[in-house]
Amino acid sequence: MSISAEGPAAAGRRLAGDLAMWFFILAELTVFGILILAFAVAQALQPALFQAGRAVLDASTGLALTLSLLTGGLFAAMALARVREDRRGGTRLLAAALVSACVYVGLKLAEYRHLGALGLGLEHDTFFTLYWVLTGFHFLHVLLGMVILAWMAVRCRARRYGPGRCAGLESGVLYWHMVDLVWVLLFPVVYLLG
Repeated sequence: MSISAEGPAAAGRRLAGDLAMWFFILAELTVFGILILAFAVAQALQPALFQAGRAVLDASTGLALTLSLLTGGLFAAMALARVREDRRGGTRLLAAALVSACVYVGLKLAEYRHLGALGLGLEHDTFFTLYWVLTGFHFLHVLLGMVILAWMAVRCRARRYGPGRCAGLESGVLYWHMVDLVWVLLFPVVYLLG
């Protein structure tokens, strides 16, 4: 047996964040995957209904929602990089991520209000039942992500994170990226693809 030259270098590597967060993210992605699969199957069974439901949604709103989440993810990643490099500015970047998340929440609540005013609630038809379940479940994840971003900003301001001690920050940023990833999948499935 030979030991590769990569052995010592690989020993210095570690998985970002906490292992428990990775298991949580995997479980959440599994649930979202099942919901997206249910949406796709229902759409295959009722294409005209889904086309009509999708026509009511505003794809530009969906794009704005996507951009707000991805912008928040960028700010969170930049904050993590600053902390790892022992540079200041992480707190401001996490606050900017939180503001981006607030834009998402404001846009989504306006969309929910609009659909509600049209009488397109959870029980309207199969498309809107799945729309409300998928986007509502994701919305709850965004709200939790905002709590996490705020908590990380407070801890970052108190200098609780730094090089070699940022697993909690990494875990929070990983969670936010999971929220981003799910929305990047939901946006085309719900708003665009027929």
